[in-house]
Amino acid sequence: MNMMNYIFMTIFFIGLIVFSLARKHLLLTLFSLEFLVLILFLALFMFLLKFGYELYFILIFLVFSVCEGALGLGVLVNMIRSHGNDLLSSLSPLTW
Repeated sequence: MNMMNYIFMTIFFIGLIVFSLARKHLLLTLFSLEFLVLILFLALFMFLLKFGYELYFILIFLVFSVCEGALGLGVLVNMIRSHGNDLLSSLSPLTW
């Protein structure tokens, strides 16, 4: 494996660690998910470019990632309107 693959894997695992540790606020969780999507996009783009494949799949991947981001922002806005904050602990029905 070349050096670029190791860099992408390292950055991806750092993003997974941040995703697993950022469980207090929904906004931090969404940021870490977007970071993971961007790293996957770059890795997929480099892979397809390296082997000379068509880049239509990249367009489909970007459409789905934008839909995921819009859905996450919608959930965040709905949560802030209903609960007043973005704390994930306020979603638990046991803490009422």
